[in-house]
Amino acid sequence: MPAVVRLENVIKRFGALEVLKGISFDIEQGQVVALIGASGSGKSTALRCINRLEHIQGGSIEVCGHRVEDPALDARDLRQDVGMVFQSYNLFPHMTVGQNVILALKRVKKMSKVDAMEVAKRVLLQVGLAEKIDSYPEQLSGGQQQRVAIARSLAMQPKVMLFDEVTSALDPKLTGEVLRVMEDLARGGMTMVVVTHEMAFARRAADKVIFMHQGHVHEVGDASILTTPGTAELREFLDHDL
Repeated sequence: MPAVVRLENVIKRFGALEVLKGISFDIEQGQVVALIGASGSGKSTALRCINRLEHIQGGSIEVCGHRVEDPALDARDLRQDVGMVFQSYNLFPHMTVGQNVILALKRVKKMSKVDAMEVAKRVLLQVGLAEKIDSYPEQLSGGQQQRVAIARSLAMQPKVMLFDEVTSALDPKLTGEVLRVMEDLARGGMTMVVVTHEMAFARRAADKVIFMHQGHVHEVGDASILTTPGTAELREFLDHDL
């Protein structure tokens, strides 16, 4: 399968601090990739570079045919193909769930309100929240708000979805709600890159696991590397995680 995401020797600095030290990896269409590693290893920065929320200082990134480092690239074109869900839900509190979901459909895709609401109903049903379309964010649990954020991203029909620690602010019950939605997406063939500390999710859902350590891609493999790590650094990380 051709790669839909390709990073080659990517370097990212914040001032004098080099966070990504020449990382490379490919992601194929339909793959679920778990990016794991200790805090500060560079995994969330890598995710943000894929969506050009951060600009790189070296190397190249290609996503769905877009050259991300190209200054001429219109980031809006990139982000129609690449959805991103963050740790914070970023829902507008003065808007209903439905209004939050249709906002980008109307502004970016220029859909009518009627057509956009049909899409909203479909994606909210997909994440198990069809009945909450007229609710406001403050009336929802954290897990429900995160599922709305996933629905909002799904509404744009992205080719790739990026998830950045989306369950880290949730308690175990709410975490389970969100992970079940993500596993359903994985079974449906969505290409996903997931920065996560949820090793059980990675074992169940990931086709590829990328372990980042001190700004490098340190170990790559299928989910079996979480049971039989090939390096001392991954073994130590997993022991600490447990």
